[in-house]
Amino acid sequence: MKKLNKLSLAFLIGLIASPILPLQIVYAGEDQRAPPEARTAGTLSEQVMRVLSEVQELMAPEDESEEPDYEAAKIELDELRERRWERMNDFEKSSTLNFYTNYYLVNEDFAGAIRTFEEILSIEELRMDQRLRTLRSLGQLYAAEEDWQRSLDNFQEWRNLSETEDTIVYKSMAYAYYQLEQFDQALPFWLDYMNLSLETGEELGRDDYQFLNGVYFVLEDFESALELTKTMIVKFNNKTDWLNLNAVYASLDNESRRVQSLNLAYIGGHVDDENRYLNLGQSLAGMEIPLTGVKILEEGLQSEIIEPNEDNLTIAAQAYLLGSAYQDALGHALRVAELSDSGDGWDTVGYIHYVSTNYEEAAEAFRNALDKGNLSNRSDTLLFLARALLELDDFDGARQAATQAADAGDERGRSSAQQYLTLVNSTEQRYNVIEQRKQEAIDFYEPYPSLID
Repeated sequence: MKKLNKLSLAFLIGLIASPILPLQIVYAGEDQRAPPEARTAGTLSEQVMRVLSEVQELMAPEDESEEPDYEAAKIELDELRERRWERMNDFEKSSTLNFYTNYYLVNEDFAGAIRTFEEILSIEELRMDQRLRTLRSLGQLYAAEEDWQRSLDNFQEWRNLSETEDTIVYKSMAYAYYQLEQFDQALPFWLDYMNLSLETGEELGRDDYQFLNGVYFVLEDFESALELTKTMIVKFNNKTDWLNLNAVYASLDNESRRVQSLNLAYIGGHVDDENRYLNLGQSLAGMEIPLTGVKILEEGLQSEIIEPNEDNLTIAAQAYLLGSAYQDALGHALRVAELSDSGDGWDTVGYIHYVSTNYEEAAEAFRNALDKGNLSNRSDTLLFLARALLELDDFDGARQAATQAADAGDERGRSSAQQYLTLVNSTEQRYNVIEQRKQEAIDFYEPYPSLID
């Protein structure tokens, strides 16, 4: 998950905790001197009010052309604290400390801000609205420092004291639980955040739904993830959601729906990477619609999304073979034969020629495969060479290839080669008988000499 942006967080907390001096504050005037000790809580003395007003002007000048002078403001605050801290009432202390928090936040001194907020909470007569703002600010600051448990503690204390709920608190607590990998705890808080946002008229973005989907995934609640992903597709029509739909169906072991959803993403123009092109093409080929699959593979190859390497060209050739489009497969098979370090590519070329009844070309390809070597199944290649040669009536060549196939194969391969060797011998005998009879027929029907001289 992405870490919270500290600068944005500082700005947000500054807005929440900023001690802008309210007009309704009651303070002692020149002709109304308050006693030096135990002043009434909720008022500012004239001296404190004057310094804090100067600090506020330094931090946020009324003239927009002037730059804030935070260092000068900090000096004023330090001097005020040194001179009057022991004589301040609780409201004066909290107001002064709030300005300190603004200074620390602007300078991204989060440790200093945290210490100051904690000090604010130690004030005995702290107003409830200030206590709530401080707790929420501490929750956010601890989150920025990735101290997730302290963040949760402060947010939970806020909830214990507050008469209302808050979307920021719900959202932050869900995020903290997620970071602690307590995903079952994160889920209800995120749902509460989304529901409260909708109730208060706040607009939820795609990131909000995406986070919820991420929680469903780690909890392996794929049924909920499926419904949410469909909702996201309707609301946002985002490429990632279309592709996630395919992943959800895969997690549910629903292969047909997985392929259909990926195909819909492809039709919608959301598939633009090699892996998904290959996945979709192979999947469609495996669903007995290989020529549809190979169309996608060809598009990927032509657009250079799919790299025309040995593996990928082999996949395309195999898809053509599954669709019995042998001549279409031949071009890719020949390129594989040239690229491959083994003879398997030429073996495939030989097979294509063989099923296309191009026996001379098949025999040549099988010989090329044997010459190149490093075959996956040398015995099988030799046996196919024997079949091609038999079709060419090359009985000696076929017999030699079948014998070599028997020597190179395992028990099953030896058995198949020996059976084929028997077929070669019997076919040769039958061929010889037919040829003899042809010759006898020619001799029998030899024409008599002409009776006309």
